Amino acid sequence: MNILRCSLALSALVLIGACNGSSSLGPPTDPNYDPMIDAADFDGGPIDNPYYSLIPGTTFHLQSGSETNDVIVTFQTKQILGITATVVHDQVFADGELTEDTFDWFAQDNEGNIWYLGEDSRELENGEVVSTEGSWEAGVDGAKPGIIMQADPQVGQRYYEEFYLGHAEDEAIIVSLNASAVVPFGEFAGCLETNEFTRLEPGVGEHKFYCPGIGLVLEEASSGDRNELIGIDAP
Repeated sequence: MNILRCSLALSALVLIGACNGSSSLGPPTDPNYDPMIDAADFDGGPIDNPYYSLIPGTTFHLQSGSETNDVIVTFQTKQILGITATVVHDQVFADGELTEDTFDWFAQDNEGNIWYLGEDSRELENGEVVSTEGSWEAGVDGAKPGIIMQADPQVGQRYYEEFYLGHAEDEAIIVSLNASAVVPFGEFAGCLETNEFTRLEPGVGEHKFYCPGIGLVLEEASSGDRNELIGIDAP
């Protein structure tokens, strides 16, 4: 990166669209969004942010009604923008049938911020791929990296989680650092709660709850649907 270091780029993320109106209405795209990150700021170490630790060999099991969601932290890596990213395999099953099959790419910088560098996403029907909409890779076709978890999260911080104009523009705002969540896997307190939204789907959003030492335990959609952590397979 040029004279800006990763920490300054992160500060810019926090200020994105702070006056652009209600998040529930889907704020306009920030034309100046351009996070500059340097591969030298990533040493290839483990993703061990306490709110979103991704240790290879770990599988998180979530459930929403008849849907199950397996999130597998693989031992695979992918080079993106000169950065070694961890590959996470995310699969959704409806009544036992695979409906979503996604590979996500994450990397943690030396300050502890976890960057989201893209995804290869596929929707399936009857075993056939029917859509790859939402797929993107930082540095390809204008797509840019986002932040999935801050090193030092603070209430009110707002940032892009992903940015591929017209295809993937999820944003998040931190609404609490002391939230609680009750899911089949357990009862948790002192959790980080975010409100996530995108201008591509006005009025649609969800709250996510990340609990220290565990990670994502609950996704609560604006529709009322809940995707809850039901188990973890440790490496």
